[in-house]
Amino acid sequence: MNDWTEDEALILDQIDRFAAEVLAPRAAELDETATFATCHLPAMAELGLFGLNLPEAEGGVGLSGPALYRAVEIVAAACGSTASMLTAHFLATDSLHLGANAKLKARILPRAAAGALGAFALTEPGAGSNPADMRTTARREGDGYRLSGSKCFISNAGAAEFIAVYAKTDPEAGARGVSAFVVEPKTTAGIDIAPAERTMGLRGGHVFGITLDCHVPEENRIGAEGSGFRTAMKVLDNGRIEVAAQATGIAAAALDLAVAYAKERRVGGHPIADFQGLQWMLADSANDLAAARALGYAAARLRGTGARYSTESAHAKLFASEAACRIADRALQIHGGYGYCRDFPLERYLRDLRIFRIYEGSSEIQRTILARGLLG
Repeated sequence: MNDWTEDEALILDQIDRFAAEVLAPRAAELDETATFATCHLPAMAELGLFGLNLPEAEGGVGLSGPALYRAVEIVAAACGSTASMLTAHFLATDSLHLGANAKLKARILPRAAAGALGAFALTEPGAGSNPADMRTTARREGDGYRLSGSKCFISNAGAAEFIAVYAKTDPEAGARGVSAFVVEPKTTAGIDIAPAERTMGLRGGHVFGITLDCHVPEENRIGAEGSGFRTAMKVLDNGRIEVAAQATGIAAAALDLAVAYAKERRVGGHPIADFQGLQWMLADSANDLAAARALGYAAARLRGTGARYSTESAHAKLFASEAACRIADRALQIHGGYGYCRDFPLERYLRDLRIFRIYEGSSEIQRTILARGLLG
């Protein structure tokens, strides 16, 4: 029994067809040429993908947490880079959905759901795992704020129509001094976006450095002054579930390839699937995938309920990101030398998966979150 409604099942079927017919055939090309996944943006916008995480009242589709998890899995299995672009957009829209007033939501979110790309600017060169250490400031100036500072590894920034930027309105107050703002780079002077980073994987999901020395009006502030850190933590709870979904989506694709190859490849007149050692590798991968999905869906069911789920999202992100690497590595091993060649997608899967143990809070940060929960 699925965790989604009949209407959601129809939406997921549409996404599945789109992923198979449009995303998967170009995934290797995006990786090989480092083509930004925004090439898919118009078609994805037409299908409503950019509003999957938003309620209908804000211009979105209003998928439940489990259906959204499954949608991200489907996209990631077809093209990790495209899933990266999409989920980075969700971080930006979630910043407004969870933190902004009605007026700001009404101005930005319907456009975002229709395909106006968003970015989420939290990470800085000296403040990755601990956002409270950020140095970017937002000081009162005229009818708004002067934002000054730098951000790094910001997905989508080079093509974004709006960026949720987190900055210190009170530099002495630590986490309580963080506020959030909507910055619209195409109409705002004083924003410098560096060329895309050259990354190991997700090469079509571009990340950028940003330098800010710009003015934003007060109405672009997301929530009250000092509420930004709380908003960011809620956004990251959602983002970690989406990382888990990306990981299990890619891992499932790798396992499917491994099973098919094991049945087809013959050694000594027998398919290699007949060998117990290989069977156990497949069984371990199936077990890893089932456990990762169980944790992912457990967290996804809590999304939007009003309950706290920081622990559940940490469990899901930590286990899925590490298990997926094991699954893809076993799949490559089963393919032998062929798996190491770019004619097969397995080496791409491994490269794409590696970042999931780092962004949205590294594996070490997730372990710290879980330990704090245990120790009180």
